Amino acid sequence: MRRDLLDILACPLCKGDLTLEVFEENEVEILTGRLCCPACNEAYPIEDGIPNMLPPDLRD
Repeated sequence: MRRDLLDILACPLCKGDLTLEVFEENEVEILTGRLCCPACNEAYPIEDGIPNMLPPDLRD
């Protein structure tokens, strides 16, 4: 996931702004981390550079 994608993403549950926690990144993109919504206290994982924006009850 590129950092500039954070500007257009919103929480799918409450449409709030997301904050970013980076665990691993390279020169181009974030490889692992999570997007967090302070409004509804939900977190969305980033794995292999792909944010999983599914609501918690629909994730594997």
